[in-house]
Amino acid sequence: MGHAKEILIVDDEVGIRELLSEILEDEGYRVALAENASEARAYRQRQQPALVLLDIWMPDTDGVTLLREWATGGQLTMPVVMMSGHGTIETAVDATKVGAFDFLEKPIGLQKLLSTIARALKNAAVQEPRRVSLAALGSSTAIRETERALEQLLAGRRPILILGEPGTGHDLAARAVAAPDAPCVALANGGRLTSNPLALIEEAREGTLYCTEIGQYSKIEQKGLAFLLPKLDKQNVTLVCTSSEALGNLAAEGKFDAALLAQLSSGTVMLPPLRKRREDIPPLIERYWREANRDEAPASLLSALPPAALTALSSAYWPGNLDHLAGFIQNLSLVRGEITTEHVKRVLGEAATPNPAPAPEITARFFELPLREAREAFERIYFEQLLGREQSNMSKVAERAGLERTHLYRKLKQLNIRFSRRTDDAA
Repeated sequence: MGHAKEILIVDDEVGIRELLSEILEDEGYRVALAENASEARAYRQRQQPALVLLDIWMPDTDGVTLLREWATGGQLTMPVVMMSGHGTIETAVDATKVGAFDFLEKPIGLQKLLSTIARALKNAAVQEPRRVSLAALGSSTAIRETERALEQLLAGRRPILILGEPGTGHDLAARAVAAPDAPCVALANGGRLTSNPLALIEEAREGTLYCTEIGQYSKIEQKGLAFLLPKLDKQNVTLVCTSSEALGNLAAEGKFDAALLAQLSSGTVMLPPLRKRREDIPPLIERYWREANRDEAPASLLSALPPAALTALSSAYWPGNLDHLAGFIQNLSLVRGEITTEHVKRVLGEAATPNPAPAPEITARFFELPLREAREAFERIYFEQLLGREQSNMSKVAERAGLERTHLYRKLKQLNIRFSRRTDDAA
């Protein structure tokens, strides 16, 4: 039958367990059995079934209590269908408020059983957390962590703000987040946010609204974006914004709305620059080389390069990141004859000398502010960068900032920076 999904049947009556497991096995499901809540609890500790059929009345712990326990412990990650005898219907209805998918009244009719299970499994497939692939950017640990951070934000249905130096792949990352079979409305600039923002949400319904380089938005365009934020959920729209400018600096200079930044910063993901993931450089060199020489199906550049040239490329600073590397390889593809180390070093020029990593500048505007406001503006930049760098993992942020967790939460609340305890240590 092929769809060997495992269903856990929890019921203290042996006759019901046997009957249900026979029916379900005939339909091609795998079946696990538990005769009481403690057996079901132990099973759930070990693995996650595709679905649970859970009896309400059991001698040790009733089904609704077990359901509530799973819900509060974060283990209600599969659909649960309650089974209720006469007199427990009301309880079964209450169970749907706790998170049960539906309930079946005993004696259970065959068709009703199978159609409820099919509906529950179909619904679960829709809820399945989306995977995000940034393979186009590389396969280093830093990129894997970025993928996980994006997946977490998608699962939490939060607006996503993708930051990073110019050329780190904002567009690729934003498009990797958009669901392949749903609408994606991409705005090249903020113009449409001022004329008819509600039409955008209608257009992006059940899909993605993608705003590029929001640091360049005018004040009125920023207002349009802020106006849309609370309306996204209703139409099930995921908002993805990108910026290669330091928004904290722009907010400190009064060019970017600090309240809007505070709302978006809980969904910040920082794209790592090339120099922080050097192991990605050789495979990227090879890929860009193939793309630059599409017509000639070229031999591998990596095997043709002298080792010293490859070392120079891998240890270069690449201020323009991926765009810089792609342009460089395009340039190399025009070279006729052998590519020497000297040639590589000459064309590399300024990319070969590692400048110190640019620190967020302390702008002149800081010095026009009273101390208290300047400190607050600086702290906002500091925590926005840190949340992005640590992909909103609160224990890491607290450790880097040298603060107690409770103190950190208080500080973020004070600065009006939204955060979620959900991402704690989950990464």
